[in-house]
Amino acid sequence: MADVASLNKEVQEQSNLLKSLRTSNADANLIDEAKKRLGDLKKALGAATGTKDPKEGTKKKDRLLLKTPKGTRDYGPTEMFCREYVERIVKDCFTSHGGSCLDTPVFERKEILAGKYGEDAKLIFDLQDQGGEQLSLRYDHTVPLARYLAMTGLTNTSSKLWQVGKVYRRDNPVMSKGRMREFSQADFDIFGQWDPMIPESEVLSLLTSILTRLEVGEFTIKLNHRKILDGIFEVCGVPEEKTRPISSAVDKLDKLPWADVRLEMTVEKGLDPDVADKIGEYVKLKGGEELLTKLEEDSVLKNSARAQEGLKDMAILFRLLRIYKITEKISFDLSLARGLDYYTGLIYEAIVEGSAPPGFGTNPAVPPSQGTESAVVAPSKPAKKASSKSKAKSGDDEDEEIDESQVGVGSIAAGGRYDNLVGMFVAAASGDSKKVAGLPCIGVSIGLDRIFAILWPKWEGRGMRAKETMAYVISVGDGHLEQRIELVRELREAGIKADFYAKNKPKLPTQFEAGERDEVPFAILIGGEELTNGYVRVKEQRWQVVDGKKEKIQASGKGELVKRTELIEWLKQTETLRTWSSGKLV
Repeated sequence: MADVASLNKEVQEQSNLLKSLRTSNADANLIDEAKKRLGDLKKALGAATGTKDPKEGTKKKDRLLLKTPKGTRDYGPTEMFCREYVERIVKDCFTSHGGSCLDTPVFERKEILAGKYGEDAKLIFDLQDQGGEQLSLRYDHTVPLARYLAMTGLTNTSSKLWQVGKVYRRDNPVMSKGRMREFSQADFDIFGQWDPMIPESEVLSLLTSILTRLEVGEFTIKLNHRKILDGIFEVCGVPEEKTRPISSAVDKLDKLPWADVRLEMTVEKGLDPDVADKIGEYVKLKGGEELLTKLEEDSVLKNSARAQEGLKDMAILFRLLRIYKITEKISFDLSLARGLDYYTGLIYEAIVEGSAPPGFGTNPAVPPSQGTESAVVAPSKPAKKASSKSKAKSGDDEDEEIDESQVGVGSIAAGGRYDNLVGMFVAAASGDSKKVAGLPCIGVSIGLDRIFAILWPKWEGRGMRAKETMAYVISVGDGHLEQRIELVRELREAGIKADFYAKNKPKLPTQFEAGERDEVPFAILIGGEELTNGYVRVKEQRWQVVDGKKEKIQASGKGELVKRTELIEWLKQTETLRTWSSGKLV
């Protein structure tokens, strides 16, 4: 009975603690821990006394909540057809630029990911202990790639690797803008010792090709150089230990006005206001080669060796970009910082018209005048946030509510040079605290979900298809199941995607409806005298978009009579099959 008495006392004390935490609006995580502890104590008490929690006896059985976890979603067949179309173009561009495919686990040892993401480290999803291993879901593809290169002893024969897969971040999701907790990224990386800025120009050329082929609309690739940015901080008087935190604040200039960023620098991060104002004069600048010339002539920046190294790199890069003929897509933007700790050189991100929050000024996807200042205008109204009181009251670990109408898509691709990450892993694995020669790397990550959020309305508006089925075999009269299966098999073996209605004797209207539902362009009819004489009848079907709705074009006639033995070649010669590309309206 002494154990029971002790448990009763602990239950009472834990109940009082939980009540106190709720009253004081304590952190939601502390409240959750207290609730869990109280539940465990009540279970132990019930086991000791042979009784159940009184609530369990009267409580109605909870209904199963059918929903996906926060920040995730399902994609139906039509949406997946669009997503696969996007992935095919991305992968085709990757291979056309000499890349080889890589695949890594979706979770890593926690120590692999630790210390690589700066202030964003709090967004990493940690997993429960599994047999002694502390694990986390991968945050991106870059760190797993660096771990892979360090493990393989830098013996890879390919200098270009790409990977497409899911990554995870415990961020506040904005589902309509493709900003999620589980999302797909496509990465392309070049590693090895190469002459300055040649790999950088290759990656930027690749990114331009992908975004052009995907028809995302007007886009701009913003560039900056970590050495230039660090040099600016140096000459402005930023202490070395504050360089990365201040860099992280600068990186928010695409979402916040300068006044808010300055406030974060001075109040939250303790930077001298005069130093912040000096930084502000630089990070408001954006342009092209004229801005590069202006910075090369800047007498203050000449005092920073790091800045001069970065400017030398940028001069080489612009010369190469002119050869690739993509300079019109480039904006040299000193506000670009990229918050991740592992970047060491050139950094970049691609933006479109919907990247910035509504009311944030002019179209960010249009490069500004050369060498000019960029005045940042605050959004017309702030995003809504849930009050801390309501969160504490509920006791749930809920994140702030976001007004999606006031949030932009953000960048749709980003990346940069990271020369020390592989060497960091090699040194850590060898237990050597000295600097180890690593492997220079540069890469780009493309946000497939954000691109999908941009393309999907266009895809729907243009009446794109949801399947690639090109021929639907239909029986007239008797079921002709054997003949239908035989013809479908022949079509598939010839590379023509085909289907049929899986019934012995289906009705003719039912078969037509099934084919039209999938918008199959060729209905192939078999039966009657035509089948006996070795012929089939082919009806070509087309659809069009009228007032935002897709309608079938009603065709006159019974279709064309084609010899059964010549059907495959006849189909391959049609314009529809010859010009077919995934999703094209037919």
